[in-house]
Amino acid sequence: MIKVGIIGATGYAGGELVRILMGHKEAEIVWYGSRSYIDQKYADVYRNMFQIVDAKCMDDNIEALADQVDVIFTATPQGFLASVINENILGKTKIIDLSADFRIKDVKVYEKWYGIEHKSPQFIEEAVYGLCEVNRDKVKGARLIANPGCYTTCSILTAYPLAKEGIIDMRTLIVDAKSGTSGAGRGAKVPNLFCEVNENMKAYGVASHRHTPEIEEQLGYASGENVTISFTPHLVPMNRGILATEYATLKKDVTGEEVKAIYDKYYADEKFVRVLGEGVCPETKWVEGSNYVDIGFKLDPRTNRIVMMGAIDNLVKGAAGQAVQNMNLLFGLPESEGLELVPMFP
Repeated sequence: MIKVGIIGATGYAGGELVRILMGHKEAEIVWYGSRSYIDQKYADVYRNMFQIVDAKCMDDNIEALADQVDVIFTATPQGFLASVINENILGKTKIIDLSADFRIKDVKVYEKWYGIEHKSPQFIEEAVYGLCEVNRDKVKGARLIANPGCYTTCSILTAYPLAKEGIIDMRTLIVDAKSGTSGAGRGAKVPNLFCEVNENMKAYGVASHRHTPEIEEQLGYASGENVTISFTPHLVPMNRGILATEYATLKKDVTGEEVKAIYDKYYADEKFVRVLGEGVCPETKWVEGSNYVDIGFKLDPRTNRIVMMGAIDNLVKGAAGQAVQNMNLLFGLPESEGLELVPMFP
């Protein structure tokens, strides 16, 4: 059995890691780390775990944890892992980080967008960006995995094949995305109160959202050019889900069949990417509770643009599910182990 430790086990992403790993045949959670709930029973924090998890919450002592487990998931705020990681820890265990600390290769870009000093820039180059469908081979041999963000996972996978094949003008790419409120985390914040969110929809982080440089960097690798996008996220009154609608000018005349063939070239063998037919618009409800990404598109000859659409569950494929997918790759397990999650509907 793979011994697993989770730091940040009582946040939404951490709680989702626990839920998924409870159904994993090859993994055992031995450390439920939570700075806010030390010595409290985990099932008292998440009552859905009553008679499922008997353990108490422990602290976030990563040095002690590294001696006891094969892999550590850090579902923590930005800056935590970078402030505590060292060669001694990486020599003992593997780390899958759900924060942004090691996603961006340019430390100056990270510090600009996140507004904090990076405490461990020496590990940035080594860290592997854990988008499994793109970096699978690199993930398998890594010690440190930077688990992608939720908006970024959806946005990158939706545009990646067309960026890679040079079909779209990357200078024209616009990403308009909507997310459920769980994406903002479990902390109490006035903008996320029920009365603030219910029957309401709002843009936020306009021209300044921290996932922007992550999307740009990864699509830049795909297209082979510097990419600058317009990215606008929105908060919608639902618990889970992300829908990204992306617009770009076409560089070539293509038919719907040709575009579908390009997507299939990259994703036909991908367990968790479901490419829909032209004109089929994905919905968040189709992927809720699962590790799937649903991708659709529509050509718009009138404007010479293509509309690309992607839907994920932000807590699963956008966070915990993808982290477990990375763990499976690290330990040579079937990639779908623990992730055979049928989407919930309605």
